[in-house]
Amino acid sequence: MSATHDRIQGTAAPIAIANLDTDQIMPKQFLRGIDKAGLSQGLLWDLRFHGDGRLREEFVLNRPAYANTRILIADANFGCGSSREHAVWGLQQYGIEAVIASSFGEIFYSNAMNNRLLAVMLPEADVGALLGAAASAEAPLHLEIDVQRLEVRSPLGTHAFALSDRHRTMFLEGLDLIGASLAHRSAIEAFAQRHWAAEPWTRDVARRTKARLDLPPQPPETNP
Repeated sequence: MSATHDRIQGTAAPIAIANLDTDQIMPKQFLRGIDKAGLSQGLLWDLRFHGDGRLREEFVLNRPAYANTRILIADANFGCGSSREHAVWGLQQYGIEAVIASSFGEIFYSNAMNNRLLAVMLPEADVGALLGAAASAEAPLHLEIDVQRLEVRSPLGTHAFALSDRHRTMFLEGLDLIGASLAHRSAIEAFAQRHWAAEPWTRDVARRTKARLDLPPQPPETNP
């Protein structure tokens, strides 16, 4: 199942690897493009494939039962390392809508929340219990994350989590960072008009500078 604005539910896959960094989530060889296209192929490449490109059948996301995984249950410090936003985009392209862990790399957490990949922090004991239950269960765990009530519901019970008011509002209203900024568009435009009225020389500086630079060169003046 997929996400609505107030909840995410579906198959949860366990990845019990602490300090799984963004270089592992999205390796450097998949960062060559100038857009977001095709990043799902590179997601967790070294965990999903052998060096010769053969599938690692034992890896959880390669098992048929986890083909429609929507939620990852991860170990501590998920997403540490470099600041590449591609790690978030690759997870989303693969179909991941939320990651549950006891802690996240700080920049990864910001990138995730600003792109509407839900990063849920639960106590280490709760995450450990979920990882253990997922590893021992005969079938994949089905989880439900209720953003309205800030609860994760699992076969083990209900687990409360926290979100900032800003991030919670963004999820409930279906907004990424750009959309959240544009919600204040009228206030931004009003501020700009006041600023330009007070300091008109600051308006369109970049455009006017570029226009001057783009002028064809003038021939040197000659004395009569």
